[in-house]
Amino acid sequence: MVERDPSATPSGPRSAGRSAGPAAAVGPEIDAGPPPVAAEAPDIGTHRRPRRSDATRAAILAAARDRFAADGYERATIRAIARDAGIDPSMVMRYYGNKEGLFAAAAEIDLRVPDLAALPPEERGARLVRHFIELWEGDETLTGMLRVGATNDAGAECIRRIFAEQARPMIDAACPVPEEAAARAALIESQILGMALCRYVLRVPPAVDLGHDELVAWLAPTIQRYLTAERP
Repeated sequence: MVERDPSATPSGPRSAGRSAGPAAAVGPEIDAGPPPVAAEAPDIGTHRRPRRSDATRAAILAAARDRFAADGYERATIRAIARDAGIDPSMVMRYYGNKEGLFAAAAEIDLRVPDLAALPPEERGARLVRHFIELWEGDETLTGMLRVGATNDAGAECIRRIFAEQARPMIDAACPVPEEAAARAALIESQILGMALCRYVLRVPPAVDLGHDELVAWLAPTIQRYLTAERP
């Protein structure tokens, strides 16, 4: 009987089933780079999931807008807002500090004022009136902030700031006499806010009953005069 050299034994089923030894360690298919765990690490860039804090902030702001609109600034409380949002009051304080800070955040509204300078001069009054009618009726937040602004200094300051930052630049650009822009903007706001107060807050019956086209027909000539007419 001839004794076989163990080192010359070819690989077979038995050797293939063994765990990786020295020969397997140098095979290019085994050591192919970083471990799978590192390759599957969560992406912290643009594809990350929304953080829980984002949802919490959104819930707080939604509850705050509803509560401020219903109760006014003075009567609305952090505790009531937190209860409406389904969170602990300490979370409201953590994100917004106090009621004043929360109100300021809740009152951030995009008026989306149209670029009046890009419109034909004779169409600017009607376009502005129709835009604000549709805006008021499409966003209850505006009505709530107007209700608070009519009774509270903080609310009034928020409305003044929003119109100054968003509406005033568009009016300035369309104003034929730059030094009269401030007065003309104030007159325009008196019409826009006055109608909104009567229609959506006080709910004066004739103002509530007027259709969009009727409101535009009544208000647009006045707004147009404030925008383009010579000073009286």
